[in-house]
Amino acid sequence: MAGMTHANLLGGPEPTLLPESPGPQQELDNGTDPSAVAAAHPSFSAAWAVLAEAALAADQPVAAYAYARTGYHRGLDALRRSGWKGHGPIPWAHAPNQGFLRCLAALARAAGAIEETEEEQRCLTFLADSDPAAPAAVGLG
Repeated sequence: MAGMTHANLLGGPEPTLLPESPGPQQELDNGTDPSAVAAAHPSFSAAWAVLAEAALAADQPVAAYAYARTGYHRGLDALRRSGWKGHGPIPWAHAPNQGFLRCLAALARAAGAIEETEEEQRCLTFLADSDPAAPAAVGLG
């Protein structure tokens, strides 16, 4: 039936799916320094996520917070360009969404490490609201 659209039967917004970024992702996959990837592709949240996660692993929560917040805000920009209206599903299973969701998780971890508990809780709630599978996927659930 041409022209027919499928309504979301749950009544909420449709899931937001970020576009593929094969070039920057391939650079990360090939072992390019994530700082170089972030510098060359500053809107690519996955590079910021790698930097934030590495800073957390190195017990550098302030650096992790800065990296994660940058990737988070770049991800919000990309989500809005993809039709996101500030709420609704952001599925983990869609690989291009994972950079943003990883930044959100890293931001929660870094906020907790610097005792910014309101920010930590806000990020954890946002992560779970985005996709109930996301916290477990990033090791938070």
